[in-house]
Amino acid sequence: MSGTTEGLRRRIEGAGDLEGVVRSMKALAASSLGQYERAVRSLDHYYRTVELGLAACFRKSGAPPQRPARERGPAGAVIFGSDQGLVGRFNEVIADFAVNELKARPGSQGRIWAVGERVQALMVDSGMAQASLLQAPLSVYGITPLVGRILVEIVEARARGEVGEVYVFHNRPRPGAAYEPVGRRLLPLDHAWQQSLVELPWPTKSRPQVIEGATPALESFIRGYLFVLLFQACAESLASENASRLAAMQRAEKNIGEILEGLNRTFHRIRQEAIDEELFDVVSGYEALGGGKAGPR
Repeated sequence: MSGTTEGLRRRIEGAGDLEGVVRSMKALAASSLGQYERAVRSLDHYYRTVELGLAACFRKSGAPPQRPARERGPAGAVIFGSDQGLVGRFNEVIADFAVNELKARPGSQGRIWAVGERVQALMVDSGMAQASLLQAPLSVYGITPLVGRILVEIVEARARGEVGEVYVFHNRPRPGAAYEPVGRRLLPLDHAWQQSLVELPWPTKSRPQVIEGATPALESFIRGYLFVLLFQACAESLASENASRLAAMQRAEKNIGEILEGLNRTFHRIRQEAIDEELFDVVSGYEALGGGKAGPR
């Protein structure tokens, strides 16, 4: 009996230690989720500035004509996943979504940039052999260097003819600690979107002027626009990852609580049975020694 109670005590202590780890991870996920959500919101003013700059350039030079899909070249993609686990089906969801979207597009497959070891492995398993690995940022401060590297590699890959179109796929947060996979084309720029910028009302009465020609300014604003899209995709993916991890930790905390409750109930039952057994032994021994017989008056 002592061996049983000792084993139960060790299991209770182990479950308690695990519950502490889960609570710490839950708090870290909640904190990280907040900082990535703030990072996404912080892009609003910057994106508005870039949008107005592009509108001014397109008004001066005009939106370039739309090229037919068959002339755009191989399709490449940037896919944001995770390096770490305990995120449920986070990586499987975005990998399946990206593979289906890319296979549905006519034409050849180009280079794939997979952000995160787990999603990179899934892309390779699905037949995307050209899926190169980029490490996912550990904090919001790591997003900018990662986006800068992706932009440089996209420019180099387009110059070598490895990709013509470039898409970005990531998970986007939804209310209730949920997320959904989304994707959009980065390059070439959408013609309808460019035309909408040409027709965008200017916020002031002073008309904008592009100094030293529209081409250099347009190239700079396009780089800024691509930076915003990739930064937003990365931040939303990291927010979704931590939301998924937070939900997983909440489920784990609930399960551990139920296990602890059952273990404690079993421990107290066995301990009470042991106490009752000892009391019965004492009473039986007392009666066997004649302690229960009435003495002479």
